[in-house]
Amino acid sequence: MVKLVALYMQPPDPAAFDHHYRETHLPLVRKWPGLRRVETGKVTGMPGGGAPPYYFIAEMYFDDENGLRAALRSPEGRAAGDDVQRFASGLVSLLYVQVA
Repeated sequence: MVKLVALYMQPPDPAAFDHHYRETHLPLVRKWPGLRRVETGKVTGMPGGGAPPYYFIAEMYFDDENGLRAALRSPEGRAAGDDVQRFASGLVSLLYVQVA
């Protein structure tokens, strides 16, 4: 199993980010072919205190890397990619992770 991890830095307007993610972006992601599971969470802190470098994390699970790449190339994947550029441009880092 592999996952795509999206790490979002602090947005300028957290309420607007939360609303757009929940109402627009997440429904686009849930349409990806081959998607097995989505987990999302708001970062609430970190050991030792201080401001965490991330505001929000999303993890999208797939059977294998080929399935993940196919989902990203699909029309549904491109629609979500276009959307993230509209509402979170410059705020997100994406990682491919092999689940152990």
